[in-house]
Amino acid sequence: MKTSNSITAYFNESLASLLSEKIKQVYRSFNSESFIKNVKIDVVGKTYTQRIVLIAEQLAEHLPKDYEKAIDILISILGEENPNETGMFKFYYWVMPIGKYVELYGVDYYATSIKAIEAITKRNTGEYAIRPFIRKYPNKSLKQMKKWAQSSNFHLRRLASEGLRPKLPWCTKLDTFNANPYPVFEVLELLKEDQVMFVKKSVGNHLTDWLKVNYEPTKLLINKWKESDNKHTQWIIKRATRKIRV
Repeated sequence: MKTSNSITAYFNESLASLLSEKIKQVYRSFNSESFIKNVKIDVVGKTYTQRIVLIAEQLAEHLPKDYEKAIDILISILGEENPNETGMFKFYYWVMPIGKYVELYGVDYYATSIKAIEAITKRNTGEYAIRPFIRKYPNKSLKQMKKWAQSSNFHLRRLASEGLRPKLPWCTKLDTFNANPYPVFEVLELLKEDQVMFVKKSVGNHLTDWLKVNYEPTKLLINKWKESDNKHTQWIIKRATRKIRV
C-alpha cells in the first residue's frame, strides 16, 4: 500500500466528483454541487485518514437518512469485482469512503452491513469497516469470519485474517481477543494452507501481530504448524517469524 502522504491528494474534490457522478446515475436526487463544494472546502489541511472520514460524513449528509436505502445506493455503484490480488488501492481507492461510511453508520445494521463489507472487500478492503462489528458482535463476527475463511473468493479469505488482526496498521487496535486469542486461531487454522499469496501474507502478518500481543499461545500455535509439511504453511511461518524469533 502507498504511504498516506502519497495518496492524501487523491481524497479531494476530484474524488467527490467521481463519487457524485456514479451516485447520480442511481440516485438522481443527490445534490452533487453541495457535496463536491463541501468536500473541496473541508479537506484543506486534513490528513489522509481525516479526509476519508470527512467524505464519508458528507455522503451521510447527502444520501437518504435511512441507512439501508443509502447503503443500497452506495453498493450499486461499486461496479465489477477486482479479479486480482493487486490494485485494491490503485484502482479502487475511491471505494474507501464507502467502507468508512459502513464503519461509521452501519454498526446497528449487522446483516445489511456484513453484506456491504463483503461487496466492498472484493474491490478495495473491508478490513477497517469490520472492526466495530467485531467489537460489538464478537461471536457473530467470528462465525462470519469462519465462513469467509472457507470462501472460494480470496478477497473474503484475506478479510477473515486481516479484519481480526490485533495490530492492523492505519486503524485503532483490536483488543477484543488479546487475553484469549484461541477463537481467532480457529479462523487462522482454516487459512494456514491457503495457496494465494494475498491471503498468506495476511496470515503471516497476523501471526506477527500476535507474537507481539500474546506471545506464548502464538508460539505454541506456530510450533504446532511447524510439524506440517505443507509448503504454504511453512511460508506463512517464515513470514510471521522474520522479525520475531520463536
